[in-house]
Amino acid sequence: MKPCIRIASGQGFWGDLLTAPVDQVTRGPIDYLVMDYLAEVTMSILQKQKRKDPRLGYAKDLVALMERILPLIVEKKIKVITNGGGVNPQACREAIFQAARRAGLRGLRIGIVSGDDILGDLDRFLAGGIPLKNMETGEDLASIREKVLSANVYFGAWPIVEALGQGASIVITGRTTDTGLTLAPMIHEFGWRGDDWDRMAAGTVAGHILECGGQASGGNFSADWKGIPDLAHIGFPIAETFPDGEFVITKHAGSGGLVSRQTVTEQLVYEIGDPRSYITPDCVADFTTIQLEEEGYNRLRVKGITGRSSTEFYKVSMAYLDGFTAVGTLTYAWPDALEKARAADSILRTRLDDLGLSFDEVRTELIGYNACHGPLAAPAVDLNEVVLRVGVRSHDAAAVERFGKEIAPLILTGPPSVTGFAGGRPRPSEVVAYWPALLPKGAVRPSIDVTEA
Repeated sequence: MKPCIRIASGQGFWGDLLTAPVDQVTRGPIDYLVMDYLAEVTMSILQKQKRKDPRLGYAKDLVALMERILPLIVEKKIKVITNGGGVNPQACREAIFQAARRAGLRGLRIGIVSGDDILGDLDRFLAGGIPLKNMETGEDLASIREKVLSANVYFGAWPIVEALGQGASIVITGRTTDTGLTLAPMIHEFGWRGDDWDRMAAGTVAGHILECGGQASGGNFSADWKGIPDLAHIGFPIAETFPDGEFVITKHAGSGGLVSRQTVTEQLVYEIGDPRSYITPDCVADFTTIQLEEEGYNRLRVKGITGRSSTEFYKVSMAYLDGFTAVGTLTYAWPDALEKARAADSILRTRLDDLGLSFDEVRTELIGYNACHGPLAAPAVDLNEVVLRVGVRSHDAAAVERFGKEIAPLILTGPPSVTGFAGGRPRPSEVVAYWPALLPKGAVRPSIDVTEA
């Protein structure tokens, strides 16, 4: 058993800083590079891509990145774990194998975890008495079944552990919990039991800290963002993990950003509900037991974490079509910028009413005044400029399309000092809605396959 393993965060989402994973493997020693690419809406986008081309359906940025760092991770014996396989881990693996061949690398073992994509099984589940009710509304899935675009189970760490146990140096998954990417190497390297709930919880907390990349090392930091050094060269967080479940959050020496009690605490409270019950497929972690100790500059020890047994369910993330939307903008300049923008909004709404158009929602934001704070915005001063942004949503695509044709006319038939209209009329785009549900763990099984190039 290794006395310590260093697990480095390389991506917090698809579209994150492209240089971060390169920095993690070049600026200092690490044992694992973990990269989170998936969000709920991402799955539906990838499913659409796969329908158009069966060779697609994964995070394409991952392949270009791996081609760049493959020689280094092979030389340094760094293992990579990522959910960038999206809805097509098999195609993603093949693309990386091709990159390895171009680099002249042989003997690379890549494991994939699949089975999370249950889109083709929904009717069977419904017929078998599993209603896949919406966790927020209690509504049965049958009410929107024909509109579903994607459906994926959140697997946890154990399928990744199995792939690592079969000798994979790269593990590519589909929809896996963000925390499972980090917990898995800790289980694998330290030999933790699945019912050692405190250690499962510790690894889960480590994964939660790493999952959003630079957000734990000074990015998006609200308490004292001006005091964060060199954000242009921010170093993504690294977890130095130990067999007893304690770990230290740090980053490479010389990189920008900051690891402190405050920056990590902000990440800890990100996207959690009941802090006593952070539920994953692997355990239920109690965030109220977390103890943080600064043991040096950019070094924060995390310990004392407790957990309890996992539930009998997997969470399922589904996306479905829920109408259409379009958004248009115009910029109004001083003097009377805010008054002009409000007048233009009133004119637009009157014209939409005159046309007899009906929308599920019409939303106006006055950027530069109330777009972030809404009715809590402070009283307006003599603003230099205001961007009028109006969006509509409807199940009637024709109504949304006509809305897009009513923006440009405001330029010559509305208030003066207007600019900022470019790119043509706003076009209708599909609204992709989120449907969370629970599925008994016995209803689905992950598939693990490890292949050598």
